[in-house]
Amino acid sequence: MTLDLAIHGGTLFDGLGNPGVRADVGIRDGLIVEIGACTEDARRTIDATGAIVTPGFIDLHTHYDGQVSWDADLAPSSLHGVTTCVMGNCGVGFAPVRASDRKRLIELMEGVEDIPGAALAEGIDWQWESFAEYLAAIDAKPHAIDFAAQVTHDALRVYVMGDRAIAGRAATDEDIAQMRVLVRAALEAGAVGFSTGRTDNHRSIDGSSTPAAEATVRELEGIARAFEGLGHGVLQAVSDFDMESSPARFDAEFDVLEAMARAGGTHSTSISLLQRDLDSEQWRKIVARAERAKANGTDIRLQVGARGIGVLLGLEATFHPFIGFPSYKRIAMLPLAERVAAMRDPAFKARLLEEKSEKIAGDGSNVPPMADRFLANIDFVSMRMFRLGERPDYEPSRDASIFADSMRTGKKPLELIYDALLENDGKELLYFPVFNYSSFNLDVVAEMLAHPLALTGLSDGGAHVGTVCDASFPTFMLTHWARDRARGKLPLERVLKMLTSDNARYVGFGDRGVIAVGKKADLNVIDFEGLRLQRPKLVADLPAGGKRLIQHADGYLATIVSGEVVVSRGAFTGARPGRLARACRG
Repeated sequence: MTLDLAIHGGTLFDGLGNPGVRADVGIRDGLIVEIGACTEDARRTIDATGAIVTPGFIDLHTHYDGQVSWDADLAPSSLHGVTTCVMGNCGVGFAPVRASDRKRLIELMEGVEDIPGAALAEGIDWQWESFAEYLAAIDAKPHAIDFAAQVTHDALRVYVMGDRAIAGRAATDEDIAQMRVLVRAALEAGAVGFSTGRTDNHRSIDGSSTPAAEATVRELEGIARAFEGLGHGVLQAVSDFDMESSPARFDAEFDVLEAMARAGGTHSTSISLLQRDLDSEQWRKIVARAERAKANGTDIRLQVGARGIGVLLGLEATFHPFIGFPSYKRIAMLPLAERVAAMRDPAFKARLLEEKSEKIAGDGSNVPPMADRFLANIDFVSMRMFRLGERPDYEPSRDASIFADSMRTGKKPLELIYDALLENDGKELLYFPVFNYSSFNLDVVAEMLAHPLALTGLSDGGAHVGTVCDASFPTFMLTHWARDRARGKLPLERVLKMLTSDNARYVGFGDRGVIAVGKKADLNVIDFEGLRLQRPKLVADLPAGGKRLIQHADGYLATIVSGEVVVSRGAFTGARPGRLARACRG
């Protein structure tokens, strides 16, 4: 029988951590049918000589919950080798939902994940109420890559409790029972898990806390019992462990999450692992508690980002240090070129730099509360603020900071930030790693990634569209951690295992994540030595004219989903084999 696709001459990494071997791959009917020397005829061939061939990447932490209803490409994740993305993280999503609550969920997503509300309002078609109807609606549309969805606590709470679903309002026994029934129904319909968010930095667009932010342990345990007797499903949580109130409350908060995980039985739970400046060693406490839980039979895994977790600042971005200054606010609505011209006027610059910023977070703002604290300490913050440049450096040295420039030139940091934002005709971006960068390097991230409980995650693909583009994490894992870093480098086969089979096995995708006969033909063909991240660019391609940052990469020769090439040398082919992925333990 003729093959649909044959990949010849590449170095194959199977996704299981084994070294690469020279082998061909034969594909028929969306499945891998031959590995070795493919001699059969093929309708299409790819010459992978000099390239590596890997399983498609699985991204556990994205926020395409709204975008999936209108966007076939699911970029930027699909531009970085991702062939399956998991949505519905951090407790925010769009199902189940009553028509009367749609606006509330949009405002939540806009505030928490920095996705323009106008784009969501125009783009989402709302062909659902229940979670099962949501899955059916998004599965009915063509997509380039596969996607999976988790039930989100905020949407669930609003659906069950209505106007009572505000942070700090305890759910009744009847509320919890109904939430458990709805989660069970969603899992049986194809949801791959349940997520909740418990961080002060997540706020609705009106500045209010998210509905589930202070849910009781009784509520979380009650919902988690929906997993009893099921063969699939994971739980996911993000928490700052009450850092805003008191670091001493760490254990009490972890107790809550561990109780939820324990109630989930044999089902795994993942929580975000970050290094926070307020307690730069807190992440080690999280690791220790997760290890203890694992030893006691509760499987808690740790989602780790590939680099510093931070923001990109720019005149076109969601945030930059001058958006609260009165002089800037008077020109903020002008086109970029006109703003740049105004800011280059020495008199305007002098006047602005004499002003103080007004409050920028809160009611009607998708800027997080921490931004006002940063502005109040801008000289200190400038120690960790860097020009991103044409070839992005995500592990810049202390000497490359704006503060270091200030020490060298004698100019105040705020003036240097002002001048830097005007570079490249106002399109320059400043990189500000908020988390994971207390020591001005990624040594902490290296420790996190090396831990046996670590999962690669936290890319936030589809979210924070005007402040980050961390959907490029898979590419950074390959370029920085497996190829370029001088110390603490990880073996390529280890990195690929983390991006593929580790994530697949965790979430319950038994049909993908490895290159083996009979498995789904989701693959990447990569020029490993030529792999390079381009600088992020702001594009206006969201509904209602919304803008987002997109980051491309050189070196992906082909990304293949179910045997069809969906991305070729960085460009979409128009193939749309992507479908809803349901967990299966195969």
